Amino acid sequence: MNRRRFLSATILSSILPLYASDRMPKAVLPEGVYPLIAAVQRHMFPEDGIVPGAEEIHATRFLGETIMHPTYDKDIREFIIDGAKELQRREKNKFLVYTPRETEKALRSYEKTEYGSGWLDRIMLLSLEGMLSDPLYGGNHKESGWKALETKGGDPRPVKRYAGK
Repeated sequence: MNRRRFLSATILSSILPLYASDRMPKAVLPEGVYPLIAAVQRHMFPEDGIVPGAEEIHATRFLGETIMHPTYDKDIREFIIDGAKELQRREKNKFLVYTPRETEKALRSYEKTEYGSGWLDRIMLLSLEGMLSDPLYGGNHKESGWKALETKGGDPRPVKRYAGK
């Protein structure tokens, strides 16, 4: 491991818990899953893209709060969590310190597996949901997704977050 990568890993591992703690959803994802999913979403939706970036739309917050809600399908929840852990395992726990080029290579490799392809599809789907859903649900911060597409949400808008538990 070269010195730059070592320093990056050391600094990142010490600040990630602080970074993630401010943004962690109320129903907490297992340790290590939230930052990994956030990194994947930032790669899929970079800040300089045509649509708002993952951080701007609060994509990871939306995903975390959605899948950890008691009414969410438990099999899909497990698939998302296990898929994140599998990606970390495949990349020998180095994914979070990768350069953009290394991240792309890792995700393309994961995409070539049936499991990885399904997992990335699900992350993309939930990210798009976060971008286009009513801000009441935790994504689409300041209606940025709607504004980028020059559209608005449906009427009537929801007045309460989720039905059920």
